[in-house]
Amino acid sequence: MEGGDLFQCPTEVLRKINGFIRALVVDLGHNQRLSIAVDRHRIFCSDSSGNCFCSSDLPYGIEIVSLEKEGHACRLYILLRVLMIIQQLLLENKHGSKRDIYYMEQSIFTDIVSVAQYILVVEKESVFQRLANDKFCERHHCIVITGRGYPDVPTRRFLRLLVKELHLPAYCLVDFDPYGFDILTIYRFGSMQMSYDAKLLRVSEIRWLGVFFSDLERYQLPERCLLTLTTEDKKKVEAMLSRCYLHQEAPQWRLELEMMLHKGVKFEIEALAAYSLSILADAYIPRKIQGGHI
Repeated sequence: MEGGDLFQCPTEVLRKINGFIRALVVDLGHNQRLSIAVDRHRIFCSDSSGNCFCSSDLPYGIEIVSLEKEGHACRLYILLRVLMIIQQLLLENKHGSKRDIYYMEQSIFTDIVSVAQYILVVEKESVFQRLANDKFCERHHCIVITGRGYPDVPTRRFLRLLVKELHLPAYCLVDFDPYGFDILTIYRFGSMQMSYDAKLLRVSEIRWLGVFFSDLERYQLPERCLLTLTTEDKKKVEAMLSRCYLHQEAPQWRLELEMMLHKGVKFEIEALAAYSLSILADAYIPRKIQGGHI
């Protein structure tokens, strides 16, 4: 069964909806598998030749929505429910906006469904873009989030919501420096400035994926990747080492922080690209997911 362009006169739209639902009922009556072909659209691609004509107004291939596919049942239900609302509006000769439909059936739009296997939080946008270019989410079935440095409240609330609703493991990838570590602790324990809301924002299940000091040797990173801790960096590390939750809840994290101070060095996530731009997507993150996190 195929979906079509419904941007026509009301009578034509109503005729197509009726025909679509009638065909669906016939298929079900003949014990055929429920599947719907819908047009796919896009607003960008990776064509660097300059000859691309991407447009959200033009279809780009077909997607099959079927009960046979994981996570598609909710999409089918929403599609059919919205079509029924539009059908009723047309029969009554009434006008309704998309926002009206949202409030009429608000419950169906708040079920979060995903086929992802885990959530990956990355410290900065440059790493996020690197993973996007390597199509990391598609290859590894995951959700990637970035707070662009220190995360704001909406980012932290969104992450907590995903973990709570989807029951997925969450991992965090930050620089091996005092500020990366501080960002990591904000995700897990909350921030000092909003300590009164820590229970509503923190994700206590989040695990530290990297980068670690041991990665220097494991991935044979050149000396030029190392940076010396500044006096300010050392003061920040010493202050963080005194935090009680590192003693009580994350002693392994504290050991990594102590190593940073003892060695007096730091390095960024991007240092892993010294030999390959795609090392994060191809090797580092998959290996860490399998057992290299703390």
